[in-house]
Amino acid sequence: MKTVKIIGIIPSRYKSSRFEGKPLADILGKPMVWWVFRAASRVELLDEVYVATEDRRVKRVCDQYNIPVIMTSDKHKTPNDRIYEVSTKVNSDIYVVILGDEPLIEPDAIRAVLPDRERMSEFYVTNLVTEIKDPAQVIDCTNNKLITNQKNEIIYASRSPIPYPKGSLNIKYRKILGISAMCKEALEFYHNTPRSEVERAEEIDLLRWVENGKKVVAIDYDSEMLSVDTPKDLEEVRKIMAIREG
Repeated sequence: MKTVKIIGIIPSRYKSSRFEGKPLADILGKPMVWWVFRAASRVELLDEVYVATEDRRVKRVCDQYNIPVIMTSDKHKTPNDRIYEVSTKVNSDIYVVILGDEPLIEPDAIRAVLPDRERMSEFYVTNLVTEIKDPAQVIDCTNNKLITNQKNEIIYASRSPIPYPKGSLNIKYRKILGISAMCKEALEFYHNTPRSEVERAEEIDLLRWVENGKKVVAIDYDSEMLSVDTPKDLEEVRKIMAIREG
């Protein structure tokens, strides 16, 4: 059986429009990107883990903590554009994407998106999802909601609440988490396929595959992870981490 290489990539963009410099935000004396890297490093199936950034300030801090860094362009429009560039520099069979604003990430959550041996040769794209338990998150446009078919393949994703509860209120809404995995072929398809008006409007890059008939499997995972999109989110994460780390 072919030896399969799997690497983890942590996209960490310094110039976030909503929270500039957040990869370096302090959490219990360590930058946020350090916490994400620590969780990814505990996943034994990842052969290598890198931070991918466009900014020398992030690189300098990663160097201080001995975190491997790949410098990428500052012109990318989507996170997956950055991952594609990484794939041209570091060869791998599977690229596991762990967004750098998920400091509460758990190693088991990363393991959940990895393929089994029988599926290694398939066109492989998976995304971790979880049920939304706070009603306020359903209408929050920073949370990408989704609907799937009976095989748990994603049919559509949106920043709006989907599906709309016209006939029943008995709906369990799910949101997309910042952990995904994809094969090299999937990244090449993504790079070579034009961005549609729908993807451009929603700003959800997995729609590139969904709209073109490519299978994207949703992996359900019970998680309390909180993405840091604003300084308010950061304060909440700090409280949770203080309790978790004791």
